[in-house]
Amino acid sequence: QGLLRSDSIPEVGEDAAATVGMAETLSEEEQDELRKELAKVEEEIQTLSQVLAAKEKHLAEIKRKLGINSLQELRQNITKSWQDVTSTTAYKKTSETLSQAGQKASAAFSSVGSVITKKFEDVRNSPTFKSFEEKVESLKSKVGGSKPAGGDFGEVLNSAANASATETIAEQTQE
Repeated sequence: QGLLRSDSIPEVGEDAAATVGMAETLSEEEQDELRKELAKVEEEIQTLSQVLAAKEKHLAEIKRKLGINSLQELRQNITKSWQDVTSTTAYKKTSETLSQAGQKASAAFSSVGSVITKKFEDVRNSPTFKSFEEKVESLKSKVGGSKPAGGDFGEVLNSAANASATETIAEQTQE
């Protein structure tokens, strides 16, 4: 019948004297003993609270004398927390993975850049581009005449277009 007892057992922090079922089963002597113990524990808690408050005050005074303020403390806590995080296995694995991914991405971009450069070189060396370039140079020399060699690509195209238009008009006139 011990397992199926109907008496309630006080929870942690619950006032034992307020539990009616328990107070009826205790003798007067046991109740007095518990009241004395209760008063003693409450007194110890109050003493410990006072000691803790005094220790905290002493700690604040030491910090003040050392010049440690809240901002410095916060920095130290953040630094310590960061060191704790960076020393974890998960952080190390993640950092290593991200580093490898960055290296692979860098290599891929470098490879793409090399491919694009090679393609531009191939186009520039192609017969079609060479032919186009020769025509542009030819038109440039016809139109520009005394201008020094060079100029930007836009100027060359404009002069080529003008020369082409001029040749077309000249051909139509001759016919």
